Amino acid sequence: MDALTGLGLASSAGLNAWIPLLVLGLLDRYTQFVDLGPNFAWLSNGWVLIIFAILLALEVVADKVPAIDSVNDVLQTVIRPTSGGIVFGSSMTSDIAGLTFGGQTATVTDPEEFVTSGTWVPIVIGVVLALVVHGVKALTRPVANTVSAGAAAPALSTAEDGAAVILSLLAVFLPVLVLLGLLGLVCGAWWLLRRRRRTGPPVYSV
Repeated sequence: MDALTGLGLASSAGLNAWIPLLVLGLLDRYTQFVDLGPNFAWLSNGWVLIIFAILLALEVVADKVPAIDSVNDVLQTVIRPTSGGIVFGSSMTSDIAGLTFGGQTATVTDPEEFVTSGTWVPIVIGVVLALVVHGVKALTRPVANTVSAGAAAPALSTAEDGAAVILSLLAVFLPVLVLLGLLGLVCGAWWLLRRRRRTGPPVYSV
């Protein structure tokens, strides 16, 4: 269950870096469903939540403008995997929806002990998962923009943001359904790529 929770949160981060961070931070701050513990309590700090909300608003706007969305994806190549590592790591040390996971700590006090203990593994897994999802998103977005001459960018971006919210909530409350959510994302990406091969690039007339 902890792996499914981490999988859902990290995959959500691959779509939008700030949504899973906000979901965890808000649930920890205002509900009893999430207890991030001392190592990740900073996620629920009021100022941190405000910064996350501002960054989310900026990305939501930028990701819906053709061409700018591709530039944003390049900039997010570092940010989204970093978010994925944080949320996956937090899922292994937190009490989420009444389930206490892992019991490991990500605090670095002795670098050698940190490496040999394997506590870095969940963070690396989260980074890799978010990077894979981000890579698929970054590859399919230009395809959708090409097929639709840019008209699909706002709708597709909204769908991706919605999927990130759903994945984050499923990861917290119903982690067994995370795999179904990821299957839906894979099917959507496959459909876009197949349509691109079938229709080819749009033909513009002068």
